[in-house]
Amino acid sequence: MFEKLQADYRRFLEIEQAMLDPTVTADSARVTTLSRERGKIAKVATLYGRYLDLGKQIDEAETLVDAEPDAAMRTYAEGEIATLRERREVDAESLRNLLYDRESGADRAALIMEIRAGAGGDEAALFARDLYEMYRRFAESMGWKFELLDMEATELAGFREVSFSVSGEGAFRLLQFESGGHRVQRVPQTEAQGRIHTSAATVAVLPEPEDVEIDIRTEDVRVDLMCSGGPGGQHQNKTESGVRLTHLPTGIVVNCRDERSQHKNKAKAYRVLRSRIYDLLQEQTRSKRDQARRSLIGSGDRSQRIRTYSYPQNRVTDHRIGLTLYNLDQVIQGDLLGLLKALVDHDRREQLGDL
Repeated sequence: MFEKLQADYRRFLEIEQAMLDPTVTADSARVTTLSRERGKIAKVATLYGRYLDLGKQIDEAETLVDAEPDAAMRTYAEGEIATLRERREVDAESLRNLLYDRESGADRAALIMEIRAGAGGDEAALFARDLYEMYRRFAESMGWKFELLDMEATELAGFREVSFSVSGEGAFRLLQFESGGHRVQRVPQTEAQGRIHTSAATVAVLPEPEDVEIDIRTEDVRVDLMCSGGPGGQHQNKTESGVRLTHLPTGIVVNCRDERSQHKNKAKAYRVLRSRIYDLLQEQTRSKRDQARRSLIGSGDRSQRIRTYSYPQNRVTDHRIGLTLYNLDQVIQGDLLGLLKALVDHDRREQLGDL
């Protein structure tokens, strides 16, 4: 890991030097390329530079302490050294987090989540809506931007499927491991005899790429119009504002019917399409090491059962790390931070070890 830090730091200094060269600054295309590269490594390189500087200050202070004859001055200098070491450890922890975010792709600030009702009929659709509300409340508590992209509701106000975007600092880092099968055990609203039923829903977390990362050719996408799934009434019956995009090379299909405006639905559908293509490419190019690491937390496959929500016991269990909490009533209301941090910490330890 330190080799990566040193390489980034050297490259950062090279770019800084190059940006002072008039022959470089005269070339706008090169300046753009260098600025983009600098932006990707600046945070890590700057912090690592400060970490190195603190190390030098500690070495120099220790040398002075060894040569200082005055006991009072030695005591004062040793206190300064302790302060410097504390600052360096804080920077070391920040470097670990930055490296983890970069290696895992968790430094992204935007994502798209998709929830689909699984086995369980109407109760599964109601559970899908509960999961949607859980994530919405959590996003709001974190101060993140939350935007509904598309949803297909049932007669009982459940969701057959729903997609939404979340953006904000740390959003992908905390939500990246929510992909998979979620199972609920409870007495459904439609159950007259009070029997406990088991239903399921699947969640997919898709990192939302920047436009420059995924270039979708117009000729590769078939656009179909359909009736909107909006507020209903005459508008829904007569206006084809819903949009279906089919990406021909991959076969990925995206529907968006939430907005009355065809242009808004199309824009949202392209955002989802970009994310799905990006996720597919990431999966195809993921290294064997990364696959092995992620299998400890979960592959992200929707068929994998990752969590059980047991209402009779007020219990939520994450099966991947063996974590059981008895505060389901709080979790389902959006109090997810402790659970999500446990998943991130587990994955971080596996990836970075003791840096």
